[in-house]
Amino acid sequence: MIDLYAAGTSNGMRARIALEECGLKYNFHPIDLVKGENKTPQFLALNPNGQIPVIVDNEGPGGKKLTLSQSSAIMVYCAEKAGKFIPQDPAKKAAMLEAYMSASTDITPMFGTVNGIVRSKEPHPPTAEMFKQRLKGYFRVWNDKLASRKYAAGDELSIADFSLYAGYWRTRGAFAELVADMPNLERWGKEMEARPAIQRALKV
Repeated sequence: MIDLYAAGTSNGMRARIALEECGLKYNFHPIDLVKGENKTPQFLALNPNGQIPVIVDNEGPGGKKLTLSQSSAIMVYCAEKAGKFIPQDPAKKAAMLEAYMSASTDITPMFGTVNGIVRSKEPHPPTAEMFKQRLKGYFRVWNDKLASRKYAAGDELSIADFSLYAGYWRTRGAFAELVADMPNLERWGKEMEARPAIQRALKV
């Protein structure tokens, strides 16, 4: 059994989607970031950085307990543990890694930047607009890519799709205008949200 400590952020959702899609049994422990539950001694013992998500696999490699943070690492760990969603073909795997890193290091941090600026006590509209346009630009590129491919990295569903969907889902919910009028992205998004595992993951 795996214990997941997470909140309803895009990073938290990425970990939960991975667990659900990989069919791994887990207990979900919600962490209230507003109340600072990620800064308690108990949580800091799991991740000294005080960041979610964290998983504790009580049946990790060799049957030993394993504690892991960083949503990108958690997604790869879950996929490898389940033997799913990472292509075996070297060329397809390389394409998946490129898509996965783009979704993980471009979309999620940029959404966090935009959200942080907009929700700050003294938001600076020009700065917010600059980063909004940068995030929109990333999604435009994804919209163009999805015109000629079914999934994020090609014709095979992978963790790249799950990572990208978490960022897309959060952006659509908070700043819908940044993903508007992108039919290929929307087509892909509807397919992702129709998946039962993703539906379960989004119930926070």
